[in-house]
Amino acid sequence: MTAPLRGAMLRAPAIAILIVGAGWSLGGQALLGRIDPALSLPLLAMPMLALAFWQRHESAPIRWQTALLSLTCMAAAQALLAYFLAGSPGWPQLALMVGASALAAFAADRLVQWRPAFRLLPWLAAPLLVAGWFGVGHGLLAFLYRPAVAPAGSPAVTILTGLPLRWSGGSDMAAMIADGTQDDPALARIEAAGPVSLVDSLVEHVPPPGGALLVAHPRALAPRELIAIDTFVRGGGRAVILADALSAWPARHPLGDPRNPPVTSLLTPLLDHWDVVLGAASADEIAPQAADIGESRLRLFSAGRFVRLSQQCRAYAQHSILQCRVGTGEAWLVGDADLLFAPLWQPIIPGAGHLRQADTMEWLAAHLWPGAGQRMFHPLWIRRRAI
Repeated sequence: MTAPLRGAMLRAPAIAILIVGAGWSLGGQALLGRIDPALSLPLLAMPMLALAFWQRHESAPIRWQTALLSLTCMAAAQALLAYFLAGSPGWPQLALMVGASALAAFAADRLVQWRPAFRLLPWLAAPLLVAGWFGVGHGLLAFLYRPAVAPAGSPAVTILTGLPLRWSGGSDMAAMIADGTQDDPALARIEAAGPVSLVDSLVEHVPPPGGALLVAHPRALAPRELIAIDTFVRGGGRAVILADALSAWPARHPLGDPRNPPVTSLLTPLLDHWDVVLGAASADEIAPQAADIGESRLRLFSAGRFVRLSQQCRAYAQHSILQCRVGTGEAWLVGDADLLFAPLWQPIIPGAGHLRQADTMEWLAAHLWPGAGQRMFHPLWIRRRAI
């Protein structure tokens, strides 16, 4: 083996390790609990510039062989990590990474091999390449991970809740009127996904035909309100019901003030009618817990567990979430209203939806509007069983 080839065999694994390590530490994989190969994309320019500078004196065939070997090592390492930690190699993200890495390697090589009259020009252009690649990379990921909204003409989702989703900012009516609605981030995200109707009575505001119902930890409901929920779902409706055994939603008013959210679920009569019993939440739970449903990850906090469920229900997340057939309809029951609490699902950088901590709002939108919540790329979450 010639010396240039031996050098290539040494450089390629080093660059592959640098790319995979950068994605894990700086790309957000470790912080978010994800193993998405695509999260390394914005960081590719720097290691490819390092490789191009490292072999700047080699011949073109050796440079391209080294780059190809680096891509092969990187793809193999990232695919194996994704498979063992997430149960899937993440082929779409991996294909994007290989193509983007090849492009970054070509751009870096051309820049390093550039010999302009002004010799400092490549050194000035290198930071621009790194910064530009970083910005474009994050912009591309934001587009690829962006969830679809409800199709035009979709019926409004009816929301009944005791959580302070609307008028959430002020301490009294005068302050709320002066400040505006100041909707909670959860409500703002739901409204961005599709049409919404926030009501205080289902008897007077029956969900429209084809619509869905979101019941999020409501205050005590009259029997006719509970009958309205049962009738809607049993007649073929779709519902997502959050019934928290021990809500940790922050109270904005003094203890005992009726404007605060209920401390525990008041939907026991409805759940009993569906042959479902919600048990108490764990008293020693001090951190959010991941709950995986298919490809989606939710984050729960002090969630109750359903200790009895009918034969028409299927349990997820250690019995904290149920999918139940009720008559000809379907209801998703979640033993946690804190699911909607913004710090549990918002991205670590405001506005960077591809760096989200959970799929909560995407999962919710998909169950409220057919066709909503879908996206080109799905986050590859590190499964709890693999940690």
